[in-house]
Amino acid sequence: METAELKHQLKEQIIKFLNLISVTPEDIKDDEPLFGEGLGLDSIDSLELIVLLDREYGIKITDPKDGRKVLVDINTMVAYIEQHRTK
Repeated sequence: METAELKHQLKEQIIKFLNLISVTPEDIKDDEPLFGEGLGLDSIDSLELIVLLDREYGIKITDPKDGRKVLVDINTMVAYIEQHRTK
């Protein structure tokens, strides 16, 4: 799968998993922070994203420090998925 295609797919999955009704994939910039001032996600959302990575890509994140490094923005998540996916 091409990186651009994976980015779009991941944005759609984030919207679906987190039930972000008023957000479209085009609203999420690749380098926009997912937490805080960016997309505005919180710690509960981070747990959902970890479940998403496990369920959709076979990536298990057990250390919260790893999660903070991976769940920065779309670019960071896609790079991690491309390197570690098992599905």
